[in-house]
Amino acid sequence: MSEHDWTPRTKAIALGRPTAAGEPLNVPIFPASTFGAGTDRAYSREDGTPTWEALEDTIGALEGGYATAFASGIATLAAVLDVLPVGARVAVPSFSYAGTRGSLAHAEQSGRLRVTQLAPTDTAGWIEAAGGHDLLWLESPTNPTLELIDIEAIVAAARKQQHRPRVVVDNTFATPLGRQPLALGVDLVVHSATKLIGGHSDLLLGLTVAADEGLARELRDARTRGGATPGALEAWLALRGLRTLPVRLAEATRSAADLAERLAGHPRITAVRYPGEGAMIAFELDGADTADAVCRALTLIRHATSLGGVESCVERRASLAGDAHVPAGLIRFSVGLEHPDDLWRDLATALDNLP
Repeated sequence: MSEHDWTPRTKAIALGRPTAAGEPLNVPIFPASTFGAGTDRAYSREDGTPTWEALEDTIGALEGGYATAFASGIATLAAVLDVLPVGARVAVPSFSYAGTRGSLAHAEQSGRLRVTQLAPTDTAGWIEAAGGHDLLWLESPTNPTLELIDIEAIVAAARKQQHRPRVVVDNTFATPLGRQPLALGVDLVVHSATKLIGGHSDLLLGLTVAADEGLARELRDARTRGGATPGALEAWLALRGLRTLPVRLAEATRSAADLAERLAGHPRITAVRYPGEGAMIAFELDGADTADAVCRALTLIRHATSLGGVESCVERRASLAGDAHVPAGLIRFSVGLEHPDDLWRDLATALDNLP
């Protein structure tokens, strides 16, 4: 049976491992900057390390493309922007990761790019944007509002253009186990492996996966120029986290679906946003003060930024400057691996004790 016939769950566990007799089952950590002369590998910033490559090979196989590892998720955006010409036009969802929109705003203020923000579900607007932009940056589900973007319709519109825009999907929330955008015709997928792929809130790392080998080389060159290379330990931890992603994501998804239903039935909740898959929920209360009170009252669920770890976390995203336009009472809820009954008791106690 060929590895190409394996399911994504098996690929996540089995690929990127040494296979020769006497070798370890796991690729070791290679804390090396310099290698002896005589091979194609001389300096890690330019040539990589076996640890990075094992991670890249595995995520590349899962997404169906050519992967490159970076020092952080936001470093992937920097590399994508680096290969755009000055004055390029970029479209981004108005509700999307604040770090992405912040970086794009800075590039626009400096005269580097021109940026358009579009509502995530304004498919007609995205189709129109395909005709006048160089890059369409998508998220689906979006962060933090969990809206779904019609990727296929936007890709189809992009392909009809004489000057075809590049279509990028931030696949952090869905992961390659939930969605494989390259199979839908997308040019590039990016991940913050800090989140669900790493899964333990203990590393910073980003990944790009290009459909085209030429684009992958461009991004690797941008990584070399910018020096945004992953650490040896971080790459090894991300690969180890990827091995358990199938079971972690499945369990967190079951809990999230259960909790979304329970939240929808609570009288203090005004809205629940759950796309029907994945570990992320967004729920709304009747204002900032009420939402803040819930966050403070939780004892098991951590009040903290970021997401995708084994521990459950909440955050009122409108409290961040870059997300001030998010509904004031919206709480982003990253569901971890605690028992859902324990998570619900924590939530219910906080909600029931609201004034």
